[in-house]
Order: sequence, then C-alpha cells, then structure tokens
Amino acid sequence: MRKILVAYFSASGVTKGVAQRLAKVAGADLFEIRPAVPYTQADLNWTDKKSRSSVEMNDPFSRPEIAEKLPNMADYDTVFVGFPIWWYVAPHIINTFVESYDLSGKTLVAFATSGGSGIGKTVEKLKKLYSDVNWKDGKLLNIISDKELTDWASKF
Repeated sequence: MRKILVAYFSASGVTKGVAQRLAKVAGADLFEIRPAVPYTQADLNWTDKKSRSSVEMNDPFSRPEIAEKLPNMADYDTVFVGFPIWWYVAPHIINTFVESYDLSGKTLVAFATSGGSGIGKTVEKLKKLYSDVNWKDGKLLNIISDKELTDWASKF
C-alpha cells in the first residue's frame, strides 16, 4: 500500500491549515518542518533588508537548520511539500529539508500559499536544484474546496 506524507513549513499558520486539510483528504501523515530557531515577526519583515528572512533569501546557499528530522522518511512513497512563497520561490528551509533525506524513488509534489504572488517557477527551480528527485507540478492552494483538494491530491 502506498504511504503518503504531507511535510510543510508555515511561518504564519496559513500553510499549516492547508497542510492539515491536505493530509486529511489524502489519508497522509503530517510533518511540520520547523526551523531550529523559530522566526519572529521581525525576522519575517520582508521590507527590512536586514531581517533574517531577507538575508536568507538573498543568499542562494542559505540553509536554515531544521529543528528535527523525520526518522522514517524511507516509509513514504509520495511526499507533498508545502510552504509559503517567499520572494517568488520556496523558502530556503525547504532546500534544507530536501537535502536532509535520500529521496530517490519518491514522488515529491510541491504546494504553496501566498499573500500576493503565484507559485510561478518555484517547482521549476526545485527541479533544477534537485534533478534526481521525481518532482510533479505543484499548485498554489490558497483558496481551494475540499473536493478540488481531494481531486488534485488523488492525481499523485
């Protein structure tokens, strides 16, 4: 039987809510990608070029440390990876997550939330960085009904 994981990073709770709904409709386990050092409101101030998130996103090699690793990644066949869009791409903590595991043979499906932009070329960039991973096209899930969410998730 296929085993599914919904792993997500949520800075404000929006992505968390979508991830919980997705896990429920997909019959998946849920894992929160938490930073070792939690983000404060000041850290998330994208208008401040010196804020933690701005500094991280301006450094393509930034890999914020994750608080804990999932001990049983090998058990999963499909992994939905969720995050808010930051600076038109996935936050670098998603790179940390992907680089923390052997994901060969797994299907990864990105999903995102955003306050103003689309998912854009986020998945394309992840595919370039991690070409050995079987990435499927992602989707922005800001406003989606349970039926639409179920229909989309069942494709994978």
